[in-house]
Amino acid sequence: MGGVSNPSLSTLPSTDRADVTAQLRDALLAASFTADGLLELLGAPAYAALARSETVPALRATRGDTPLETLVRLFLLQQPVPHARVAGVLPVDECVDAGWLARTGGDELAATVDVRPYGGSDGEDWFIVSDLGCAVGGAGGIGSRDEQVVLGVGGASTTLAGITVRTPVGSALDLGTGSGIQALHAAQHATRVTATDVNPRALHIAALTLELSGAPAADLRQGSLFEPIRDEETYDLIVSNPPFVISPGARLTYRDGGMGGDDLCRTLVQMSGERLNEGGFAQFLANWQHVEGEDWQDRLRSWVPRGCDAWIVQREVQDVTQYAELWLRDAGDHRGDTAEYQGRYDVWLDEFEARKVRAVGFGWIALHRTDAAEPSITVEEWPHPVEQPLGATVRAHFDRVDYLREHDDAALLAGHFRLAAEVVQEQVGLPGAEDPEHVVLRQNRGMRRATKVDTVGAGFAGVCDGTLSAGRILDAIAQLVGEDPVLLRDRTPAQIRLLVEQGFLEPAR
Repeated sequence: MGGVSNPSLSTLPSTDRADVTAQLRDALLAASFTADGLLELLGAPAYAALARSETVPALRATRGDTPLETLVRLFLLQQPVPHARVAGVLPVDECVDAGWLARTGGDELAATVDVRPYGGSDGEDWFIVSDLGCAVGGAGGIGSRDEQVVLGVGGASTTLAGITVRTPVGSALDLGTGSGIQALHAAQHATRVTATDVNPRALHIAALTLELSGAPAADLRQGSLFEPIRDEETYDLIVSNPPFVISPGARLTYRDGGMGGDDLCRTLVQMSGERLNEGGFAQFLANWQHVEGEDWQDRLRSWVPRGCDAWIVQREVQDVTQYAELWLRDAGDHRGDTAEYQGRYDVWLDEFEARKVRAVGFGWIALHRTDAAEPSITVEEWPHPVEQPLGATVRAHFDRVDYLREHDDAALLAGHFRLAAEVVQEQVGLPGAEDPEHVVLRQNRGMRRATKVDTVGAGFAGVCDGTLSAGRILDAIAQLVGEDPVLLRDRTPAQIRLLVEQGFLEPAR
């Protein structure tokens, strides 16, 4: 590809100059232009402010003339920098020729794109390319309202990257790749990566992200959803941080899907099943409508394609006014004409009212293609803090689903279990009471769940180290508490099943 141009967006660097990109990468690394290097230079408060698109603290921290300060001013703060100063850090002529830098008046140089250091999951030093002023979105508003603008890494991007199952696979598909962050992660554990986007500018920027990060190239294809995928193509992993915003119209390609309501997310989930290989995973971020008179969980269950287990987690719910304000601010509309802002707000609420939408949910959708006769569909609300990355937790969830589906109560009692790592017990009751009112098991890893158990459940979990079968443990507990062992064996499997399902107990295979 050559440079892509747009009247209101910068001309992009060439993707045909791998030699220059490699020189640029070497120079960036030599100057410690990395996530760790930035944190050391800027300090935690300024570093965090930069992630919120607040630049003043970083400007104050880069008043010197070291190579790293020069690069921060050039690529992150988008400040013109004197030619002589840049020449001491970068191969200037080559970078200008390839389009990474542009000459400005007064013998200064400016960056044509935002280049942001990003730490990979195994400590890799990567670089995410995006349009100028668009490295992150959020309440501050994006740097451009052009419909083809390409954003860098935001909270949604890192959330999806963190929850994705990272087992080695033959093929991975990133739908709506944007700046290419999901394709970059997938390239580390997939032999073949395909990345699509309806926006040709996004495909160009994704290619730059992969090349500048030293990652293998992806098969980049233009088109919406699965349109660019050939009929016979299937994948072991499908990921998407789609344009999930439920909005009236499609103003911004990176966020507005252009379909009515939550139809884009529903279509994406429903169509993914037939594109998954058996044993494969599909993982998405999504918004969904809470419609008057309808159970939101039933709505999401209806999205799950045949042949797939599903785990759907609602992380947040906003009423329609909060939701409209969030995305109007994301587009920077709050900084423009007041009447125009109010008009857009009104149109948004009209749309929700017509659809009887009272709130909008946000969360994760994970599918596992099993072709099981009785698929497992778990839809839950979990707004509490979790531990990222969660990819291993997602994989373990579906492993436990498989285990429980294959084991009836008799097989469960014959099985051996271990208490999961870092599970603690809390006893809740009045001070001085002889016995607690109830016992709570709490996870300090993964989803960080908590669940109430009775004394038998607590005693059972505490003994599970993989040595004795569940039945043998219950027989011993029955003897201790003076209960009929047969009755205890009859009533306890449901509690064991719940503890396994929620990850407190793990099968000792």
